[in-house]
Amino acid sequence: MLRMLIAAALFLGAAPALAQQDGSQPQMERVPDRPAGEGQGPFGTLLIKNATMIDGTGAPPEGPVSILIEGNRIARIIRGGGEVAADRVIDASGMHVLPGFVDVHGHNGDPSKAPQPSYGFKLWLAHGVTSVRGVGFGGGADDPSLDQRARSAANTITAPRLFAYAVPGDVWPNGAVRTPEQGRAWVRWIKQRGYDGIKFFNMEDPATFAAINDEAEKLGLGTVAHLGQRGVAQVNGRTAVELGLDGVTHFYGHMESLLADGSTPHYPADYNYLDEQSRFAWVARLEDQAVEPGSEKWDEYVDFLVDSGVTLSPTFNIYAASRDVSAARNREWHDAYTLPSLMDFYAPSLTNHGSYYHDWTSEDEAAWKRFYAKWFALTRDFQDKGGRVTAGSDPGYIYQTWGFAYISELEMLREAGLSPMEVIQAATINGAREIYDPKGSEPPFGSIKEGKLADLVIVPGNPLANLKVLYGTGHVRLNRESNTLETQGGVRWTIKDGVVYDARALLADVAEMVEAQKAAR
Repeated sequence: MLRMLIAAALFLGAAPALAQQDGSQPQMERVPDRPAGEGQGPFGTLLIKNATMIDGTGAPPEGPVSILIEGNRIARIIRGGGEVAADRVIDASGMHVLPGFVDVHGHNGDPSKAPQPSYGFKLWLAHGVTSVRGVGFGGGADDPSLDQRARSAANTITAPRLFAYAVPGDVWPNGAVRTPEQGRAWVRWIKQRGYDGIKFFNMEDPATFAAINDEAEKLGLGTVAHLGQRGVAQVNGRTAVELGLDGVTHFYGHMESLLADGSTPHYPADYNYLDEQSRFAWVARLEDQAVEPGSEKWDEYVDFLVDSGVTLSPTFNIYAASRDVSAARNREWHDAYTLPSLMDFYAPSLTNHGSYYHDWTSEDEAAWKRFYAKWFALTRDFQDKGGRVTAGSDPGYIYQTWGFAYISELEMLREAGLSPMEVIQAATINGAREIYDPKGSEPPFGSIKEGKLADLVIVPGNPLANLKVLYGTGHVRLNRESNTLETQGGVRWTIKDGVVYDARALLADVAEMVEAQKAAR
């Protein structure tokens, strides 16, 4: 019976809720209203003065620049800096201002990890993330996504701007989607409810997959897919794009489209998809079966992806622990900012999804490093040939804590070969366009332009020179003149929709949540 329960949990790809002492299951809490003083504004006029601006479009930095905001919109960009009358003034001298970051792969709905969603929301905001695409934020009949999105839009909760995607067959009362007709009906249903798009998992029927994509395009809904291994023999990366998919997240589907020999991967004799250690240890070995970068088949596939207009959101960070589990387990932010319940979830487990390194060896880590080299190469070649890459963090799994995981993703995009400016584009305008292209409109955020929404990040230090200044813990360095350690950076202010959040205060709130849970234990 235990083996059957474990297999069922792994098959679902999610962790079962952990029973509380009274035998009941933990429930996700409702996000509290934004308390007075937490986030100020929007103001009649707000001035950010004398910053160096990185506008998100790829244009070079320029400064000093002062930015005048009226309500929740950028009214004027004053090149050369200076001060004009305003209801509030933020002196950003010596700091950089960027568009608010966009996380295109967010989750925030598992009470066994973090029962209060504001924990993740505050960590995102504290790291400059002002927009998140939820894929999804909960699910099921009681999916909180639309309620949270509406409250965030009204600025009545402390949260980034939210976009709600749903999984086929989820969030409606009619059960699984198994036919093209059911798929189209489900798409029309979620459109009527107000969802922004669709997240696919393991879509095994090409006809239904195509019908959902087609209906979504007609109705202005976005689509993105995790092309899981149960369905990838029928719908790999190439097939999914041919069938109308807008975006591919993670690595799934790519290597299966680049096999050097045969049409399906060669699985080892003892492979078991329901055993997550087997599943993820084998993933890295898939690298050996794919053709080499620069080969004819490789280049043809990259050209195909670019020509199709598909977007890649690789989420490199979420599997980074596979390269070095010890390093991921001991990140410097865990003690202060990762909830004990979340650390419990991260630990090796037979039931918790992603906690698969049960007996993780140096051979496994070496294999994953080789896999990353090929995955990096694919992403870099796609970017270099004109493809759109975006930044998503998939937080809450595999030692990837909200906010910190997003900055880790930016560092890994840099490691893959994107230039620092291309990384900022991925984090800002590219993510905004991935969300808004299906809607048929230019995004109202993602770049610093007059008329755009006032979604901004103000950070001491230069992220183009060192992305580490964006971490909530900052960048620790030695002052060579005084021979003392000092911390540089950490986002100072995050402005979302004209509301100014003190990033340090948000982190202090999160630290209090962590300490309260420790004390309760």
